[in-house]
Amino acid sequence: MTNHDAEKHDDDQTIPYPGHTDAMSEQPKDSMRDYVGRGLLEGRRSLITGGDSGIGRAVAVAFAKEGADVAIAYLSEGDDARRTVELVEAEGRRGVAYRGDLADRNACTDVVQRTVEDLGGLEILVNNVAYQAPVDDLSELTDEQWSRTFAVNVDSCFHTTRAALDHLTPGGAIINTGSVNGLRGNKTLIDYAATKGAVHAFTMSLAQALMDRRIRVNCVAPGPVWTPLIPATLQADQVETFGEQAPMGRAAQPDEIAPSYVFFAAPQLSSYYTGEVLAPIGGETHPG
Repeated sequence: MTNHDAEKHDDDQTIPYPGHTDAMSEQPKDSMRDYVGRGLLEGRRSLITGGDSGIGRAVAVAFAKEGADVAIAYLSEGDDARRTVELVEAEGRRGVAYRGDLADRNACTDVVQRTVEDLGGLEILVNNVAYQAPVDDLSELTDEQWSRTFAVNVDSCFHTTRAALDHLTPGGAIINTGSVNGLRGNKTLIDYAATKGAVHAFTMSLAQALMDRRIRVNCVAPGPVWTPLIPATLQADQVETFGEQAPMGRAAQPDEIAPSYVFFAAPQLSSYYTGEVLAPIGGETHPG
C-alpha cells in the first residue's frame, strides 16, 4: 500500500485500503439473498481466498446455499470475515475464517492445512484474493508495488494450489479469479492486468496438467464489480463513475458474479469444462 492509497479515505467517495464493506457509502449486494440452492455442492468442503467481502463473500454464501462447508482466508481485521461466516452458518453449513497475508508462501500453505483440519477435507479451491493500485504513468510503478501485486495475485494462486493438490481428489475443482483487465489490458493497472493475464494462462496450463487426475481448473474473469477494493484503491471521481464504461452502463454486483463459480464448482453443471475463462463483463465483446 502506498501513502497515496492510505490518504484516500479523507474523501467521502473513498475508504482506506484494503477496504471494509461497512465503510462503503453504497453497500454492495453480496449476500445472495434471492439465490435458491439445489444441493449442487452437498457435503463438499471449500476454501475461498479473499472470501470475507465482495465476490468472495457472495461465492461463500452461494456455496453454502448449495450445501458446501466454507473456509475463507482474509487479510485484515474487521467485521467482514465474521459477517461472511455468519451468512454461511445461517445456511446450516460450517463456516471458518483464517487471517493471513497470502503474499507469504507460508500463509498460503497454512490456510490450506487449517481448512483440511477444520473441515475434514477439501474438494473446491477458489483463488480469489487480489491487490491493485492504479498509477497514472509507468514511472510511478515502483519495484515494491510490482512485486506486491504479483505476490498477492499470482504467487498466492500458485502456492495455495500446490498445497491444495495434496488433498484434492478426483472430481475436485479449482476456480481462479481473473479479470477483464487480463483480457484487454489497462493503462492505469499495468501490473494488475499483467497478473490477471498470468492467472488466465495458469488456469489453462493447470487444467491440462491435472486432466489425468480428474481435477477441473477454470477461471472467472469479471468486468467492473462493486466491491470494497474499488473505493479503497480508486480516486473519488473514478469511484463516482465506476462501471459506466461497460455496455450495460453499470458495474456488476457480487451477487451477479457468484453463480459463475457455482457453475464451475458443480460437476452436474460443468463436468465437461476445464481450462475455460468465463468473462461476465456486462456486454463487452472481444475478438477471438
